[in-house]
Amino acid sequence: MDLQALALTFRLAVVTTALLLIAGVPLAAWIVFTRSWLRALVEAVSTLPLLLPPTVLGFYLLVLLGPRTAFGRAWIAMTGHPLAFSFSGLVVGSAIYSLPFAVQPLVAGFAGVDTALLEQARLLRASRWRMLRRVLLPLSARSVLTAAVLCFMHTVGEFGVVLMIGGNIPGATRTLSILIYDQVQDFAYAQANRTSLLLVAISLAALVLLYSQRRAPLDEARSG
Repeated sequence: MDLQALALTFRLAVVTTALLLIAGVPLAAWIVFTRSWLRALVEAVSTLPLLLPPTVLGFYLLVLLGPRTAFGRAWIAMTGHPLAFSFSGLVVGSAIYSLPFAVQPLVAGFAGVDTALLEQARLLRASRWRMLRRVLLPLSARSVLTAAVLCFMHTVGEFGVVLMIGGNIPGATRTLSILIYDQVQDFAYAQANRTSLLLVAISLAALVLLYSQRRAPLDEARSG
């Protein structure tokens, strides 16, 4: 087992999940409660990575992060190195690619909150931030957990976008999914099998955690 690839994959998944929850919560709340005509456009753009082939998204991100764009040149001027083929570039690409897996569960959770509770909070003159922190998030805890698990596991299993943006640099951009590809290319099927089984086990454990949380309210209702 390549411990460097394992550590890099989990580090990427943790950072990406944290960033997506920080950005996804206010974005999902805005989508649910806004009356702006931009809502459909914003929701469509946030869902677009779910439909695009990873190679298409990876190609445009590679161009965007490269030195041929104003953003790419500005980043190089500030940091001294390009975003492409770096861990930071992987984070940017992973966050964009996994954005729908954060926004969609949160939108569903926020939309299911009883509006009467929100009206009561407004009557008590609660600020939007307080309503989000004290009403929406506690009542949508399972949706937040779903978003976190889906973002984490989707990032762990990424291949196309990661390969396009980060290449295959050991210790820097080589994740477990790329490691499996390399092992198959080298006809190291036994090693590829062990690495793949690890990902299967992690994915299964995450899904068991997710579904057990969803079943809890039903079990409590039946026992009551």
